[in-house]
Amino acid sequence: MNSFVLSQVLVGIAICFDLLSFQLKKRTHIVLCLSVAGVFISTHFLLLEKWTAAILMMIAVIRYVTSFFSTSNKLMVLFVSVSFVSAAITFQGYLSVFSCLGSVFQTLGAFKSDDKKLRQFMIIGTLFWLCHNYLAASPVAVLMEILFLSSNLIGYYRFYFRERKLEN
Repeated sequence: MNSFVLSQVLVGIAICFDLLSFQLKKRTHIVLCLSVAGVFISTHFLLLEKWTAAILMMIAVIRYVTSFFSTSNKLMVLFVSVSFVSAAITFQGYLSVFSCLGSVFQTLGAFKSDDKKLRQFMIIGTLFWLCHNYLAASPVAVLMEILFLSSNLIGYYRFYFRERKLEN
């Protein structure tokens, strides 16, 4: 199995955790699933030699684990700063810009104390990662982001729009 095929298999596994994440209501469960997915996604980018994305996803795993225990704004600023520095050091053109912006918005979301705000920032971050993965020519990663976005929107609807309709 060559590295491209293996990278696609790994991101396929990540899809399962991503889809599960936003069907859960509890914020800590969401970030735990995202942590596991991040390990597979980071390895996927390593195999594709997309260094900025790989490093940012490694940072994301640490970020999600950290945000499991704390929603401190100081930690959020630290992770945003580390993302910018990492993107600058590993800069690979526009791909680095898209992955950095995706990472920054998802960092902002990860440190929100409620899942509604987390979901909103994740939607924005996912759109940047979707662009990145398309331009990086990783078809399963594009599918992953589309499914991740869809799962997030479905979860958002279930927990915030449907509940509101049921209350009225």
